[in-house]
Amino acid sequence: LGAWEAGILNAVAVLVIACPCALGLATPTAIMAGTGIAARHGILIKDAEALETAHALTAVAFDKTGTLTVGRPVLTRFFSPEKDSEKGLMRAAAALQAGSEHPLARALVGAVPAEAEPLPKAKGTRAVPGRGVEGLVEGRRLAIGSGRWMRELGLDLGPLEADATRLQDEGNTVSWLADLTDEPKLLAVMGFGDEPRPEAAEAIRDLKARGIRTILLTGDNRQAGEAVARRLGLDEVRADVLPGEKAEAVHALHKAGARVAMVGDGVNDAPALAAADLGVAMGSGTDVAMHAAGVTLMRSDPRLVGAAIDVSRRTYAKIRQNLFWAFVYNVVGIPLAALGFLSPVIAGAAMALSSVSVVTNALLLKRWNPGGSR
Repeated sequence: LGAWEAGILNAVAVLVIACPCALGLATPTAIMAGTGIAARHGILIKDAEALETAHALTAVAFDKTGTLTVGRPVLTRFFSPEKDSEKGLMRAAAALQAGSEHPLARALVGAVPAEAEPLPKAKGTRAVPGRGVEGLVEGRRLAIGSGRWMRELGLDLGPLEADATRLQDEGNTVSWLADLTDEPKLLAVMGFGDEPRPEAAEAIRDLKARGIRTILLTGDNRQAGEAVARRLGLDEVRADVLPGEKAEAVHALHKAGARVAMVGDGVNDAPALAAADLGVAMGSGTDVAMHAAGVTLMRSDPRLVGAAIDVSRRTYAKIRQNLFWAFVYNVVGIPLAALGFLSPVIAGAAMALSSVSVVTNALLLKRWNPGGSR
């Protein structure tokens, strides 16, 4: 009878110590703690998949305007072969852009001096994705857009190319104004300046210190992109890319073996955000960008990109630690219980202690802060 009692007690002890509570708590508690503390610091992680992806990233691609720059460009220069007509041309260009929310459009409209006479009304405006906008202003069909689009329209940029090159070398974004009414005619070239965010250079240094390659993907001209990249210290620049080509650039990085995050804020960035292993949207950006992204930064601070990667890596480390200790409890406890060295009471206490230790270890993530990760 004594042998039966001892056997039953040992069997109960084995069942108790083998209860996989700690193994079941190891992952969800760490994920909850990691996403919770990240949200407290302005990093909204959509799901566990985004959190898991972030820890393995090897490259981060950035949009320029509104992401690495403040997103409030100003019109720096307006050149036209018809010097006497520059004021009227600027007003016509502003009229064409008056209904647009694009940062360059707002900069152009804001640069027109406030006068008693309102801007003329544009009719039939049409946005050409990745190229520009066109419409009727005072009976003329005008177009504002990139040099690439102007060449596609058959325009010769020669008369203003020297001015455009000078603007680009200074780091300006360049847009062109053309009249498409009868025979396409170039009217003016405009330069827009946009200052980098004060935190951008530190954000790039932080990512490079973590061994992550940084790439600038921009629809702007190469000179403007390279000027920003030099100033901030990015590793690579891919300029003059259309919205769809940003997604292709992300796929090219994939094929080269990189795990890529895309950081952007606009509608044009949405395809690349969706194509990347992890999309990161700036909270000041569009709803489309935030919907396509796995992580949303509630502050327009690019340093939070590195912070999101850091909290992901720390969370992943906690998951591994929790699984290891939970497994150790079972590996050590089950043979001891089977051999009769642990009573059911002690086995229950050990099982409870393993769960408490796993939860406590996960909750240590709450001490994390972005400043301490840099």
